[in-house]
Amino acid sequence: MARTEPKKDVVIVGLGWTGSIAGIELAQEGLDIVALERGHDQSTVPDFQYPQQIDELKYGVRLKMMQKPSQQTLTVRRSGDETALPYRSLGSFLPGNGVGGAGTHWNGLNWRPMPEELRLRSYVAENWGEDIIPEGMNLGDYPVSYDELEPFFTRFEKVAGISGKAGNLNGEIQEGGNPFEGWRSEEFPMPPHRATWDSQKFGEAASAMGYHPFTASAGIASTSYTNPYGMQMGPCNFCGFCERFGCYQYSKSSPQTAILGALKQYPNFEYRTNSEVLKVETAADGKTATGVTYWDEAAQEEVFQPADIVILSSYQLNNVHLMLLSGIGGPVYDPVTGDGVLGKNYAYQMNGGVSLFFEDEHFNPFVGHGANGIALDDFAINQNDFGALGFIGGSYWRSGTFNGQPIRNMPLPSGTPSWGAGWKEGIGRWYGHAMSIGSHGSHMAYANNHLDLDPTYTDRHGRPLMRMTFNWQDNDLRMNQYMKSKMEPLAASMNPDSMQSGFKDVGAQYDVRPYQTTHNTGGHSMSETAREGSVNRYSQAWDKHNVFVMGAGNFVQNTQYNPTGLVGGLAYHTVNAIRTQYLSNPRPLV
Repeated sequence: MARTEPKKDVVIVGLGWTGSIAGIELAQEGLDIVALERGHDQSTVPDFQYPQQIDELKYGVRLKMMQKPSQQTLTVRRSGDETALPYRSLGSFLPGNGVGGAGTHWNGLNWRPMPEELRLRSYVAENWGEDIIPEGMNLGDYPVSYDELEPFFTRFEKVAGISGKAGNLNGEIQEGGNPFEGWRSEEFPMPPHRATWDSQKFGEAASAMGYHPFTASAGIASTSYTNPYGMQMGPCNFCGFCERFGCYQYSKSSPQTAILGALKQYPNFEYRTNSEVLKVETAADGKTATGVTYWDEAAQEEVFQPADIVILSSYQLNNVHLMLLSGIGGPVYDPVTGDGVLGKNYAYQMNGGVSLFFEDEHFNPFVGHGANGIALDDFAINQNDFGALGFIGGSYWRSGTFNGQPIRNMPLPSGTPSWGAGWKEGIGRWYGHAMSIGSHGSHMAYANNHLDLDPTYTDRHGRPLMRMTFNWQDNDLRMNQYMKSKMEPLAASMNPDSMQSGFKDVGAQYDVRPYQTTHNTGGHSMSETAREGSVNRYSQAWDKHNVFVMGAGNFVQNTQYNPTGLVGGLAYHTVNAIRTQYLSNPRPLV
């Protein structure tokens, strides 16, 4: 029989970005809160301290900060005709492990979605008609608008400490910013970073072709900064150890840097590590949750934690899995009939790029940061003529040195031997003489791409693994090829000695082995009605009003941008609704 803990007002599942936001905002209301984190505890000091943290073999290659398949994995297949098999060695995406979650090891690229992306189906219908929407594409609108979310994007950027330059300040286009972005009510908290040579070179070439380059917004401090919770950040030293690493400088936006130090000071907040939530328990009438059951790794026993409010704020894949196991979020999606909602609209990201090699140019690959670079949005969703181009979607481009890690940052021209004396000669010739331009594109939701419970495989607790059915679709691959057709002429204008492209073509099949992005989205999508998704406009479960579900699983389809900015904005939108509407009168808010 499970041990029972004293009841709490709120139990939070997962202590990453959204769990930390929920924790500190609700702690300010005086609520008694406990957060449950499956992984270990970790703080900037001593866990990310220099020089131990910049061990590339340990963290960059052996993935010390990432979730282990022995802790949690899933099965993967490309279509219903295949048999899903367990994912035993993570490659395509890398969920984090421990306090702070993926927010500790991300690159720091922080974007807001375009207003058009939050009402994409309506935008398409108004401009080209719904007939251009491909069969099987689950194109939808978010139940909340950009204008409604703008104050919450601003709040997250202040808390996270984002560096950048506004391009649209209260409707006025600003020199040096992104002229195609949605309006901002305030300037960024910190100014943009200085450009490295490769990004400067790209920016000059882009301007010469009539494009509109700007410095990418970054969850990396460009100067000293104190956020609204009193947490301090120090300026980045461009060490290049961002992606897959914790930041020893207090420079990268992370839950540790931005929130956790302040949150831990609240006497009404506690957190328990090595506590894996197994299921959300529900009342006899099925209308509310009563708390969660979790596995206490230290005590080796199950524990029931009762609570009045349950907030699911773990990683998207884990949130969906918990909801499937707990019967929360509506009926499970069936891709054959189209019925059901839970597990629907799983989406990913569509990327490509060009590598350029210059024998007489000297770049410093060890100088950079994860969000470094000059970007352009001339091929974004609100700039593309979907009817003429034959696809729905868009992409931003970026160029800059962001990985100062010599094991993982050795680009070589095609034809160079992959080992031996020829490989060593290639490294000697080309190290520090290469740069890249990347395309980071949208990914739509499709009828075939979904998440459900696997009928065969179970985890260490005997629970069914989650099954991912996912493959690339022609619409997004056509978009990717369009980016290639536009990027290659720009790259060629820079007169490299050689260049090579990497863009998936129509017909490409999803491959779980190479890393692509940790931008897994959808599965518990937001919706206007319970017939269309799992949560309402306030991230409240349609079928259990005291369960709130945060994170990228709420996405209707994925945007062209990295998801953290939208995740953070939605989190503040949700906790604002809890504070101002729900606590005084617990009920369905829609």
